[in-house]
Amino acid sequence: YGRVAIQAKQMAVDEINAAGGVNGRMIELIVEDSKCSAQDAITAYNKLTDVDGVKIILGTSCSGAMLGAAPLAEADGVILFSGLATNPDIADAGDYIFRTSLSDAQLGIDTGNVLWADGVRTLATITEATDYAEGVRRTSVAQFEARGGELVGEERYPSDTTDFRTQLTKLFDANPDALHVAAQSEFAGGTIVKQARELGYEGPIYGEIVVVGTTALEIAGDAATGVKAIITDLDPANELGQNVLTRFRANYGYVTLPWYLGSAYDDVYITAECLKQTNDDQDADGFRDCLYGITWSGAIGDNYTFDENGEVVGLANVVIEVLPAGERTETNNGYRVLGAAPTE
Repeated sequence: YGRVAIQAKQMAVDEINAAGGVNGRMIELIVEDSKCSAQDAITAYNKLTDVDGVKIILGTSCSGAMLGAAPLAEADGVILFSGLATNPDIADAGDYIFRTSLSDAQLGIDTGNVLWADGVRTLATITEATDYAEGVRRTSVAQFEARGGELVGEERYPSDTTDFRTQLTKLFDANPDALHVAAQSEFAGGTIVKQARELGYEGPIYGEIVVVGTTALEIAGDAATGVKAIITDLDPANELGQNVLTRFRANYGYVTLPWYLGSAYDDVYITAECLKQTNDDQDADGFRDCLYGITWSGAIGDNYTFDENGEVVGLANVVIEVLPAGERTETNNGYRVLGAAPTE
């Protein structure tokens, strides 16, 4: 999803510059790779601030990288504005830290409620050893247990894992009502689903966005049919959001993780608006104040704002179910929306 985010941001930058830029100045997108690592994020941050003189950073795409760079940004008065990082701890990272991605705290509450509402009473989890995935697992299990559910098995795996059969076999020995997959990458999400079915597991599988992205579904094939996920999705009735997907596909030849794509796109347009107001790309305080006061309608939703912690307000998660392989199209992204996540 880092690639998707960069491509969506570049598309937005190109559109803004083609229309004359911001107050007559062109936007330049400088890209550094945090590699989903706190240490690499710090290295990238130091290069952007010390060498490039940047005061506004759109990123990072991973929670661990975001949490690594956030203390530096807060101390230096540099904006860190992410469309993808979701770990709950980011809410307390500081006054210069913002995101258009919903916190895993809400995602976990919604996941726990969905599991309980679907009749799941015993649960097994398989989790990638990253800040994002651990945050998803922790909050989901906490809400599930608060509702009265029981965790009967949990396994973790490093990010370079390609064979999950050993962990899955241990989990299935506990005979859970359902399996929850907290993956960081689409490769892991799709492969876990595929291997779970190959092992003969016929129970329900739940996950989040990377379990149902285009790449994950291509890997899992028919095995993904019926998988449920709690995600933030683009509203089919949002004309701008659908147009963004159409333009992205025309530019790059594919679409995956549509909400992350839209979020990255919106972040650039919000940035352009705040730069228009401050007329100074070195005025991080003015940019921060603009974000606190802005009400935005874009690809990911209408009339959303940011609270005192830099958390997005006005967006919500939905529950989706993966369609059979033969029914998946570019238009439906391979799944159908069942409705809003239950509140109880």
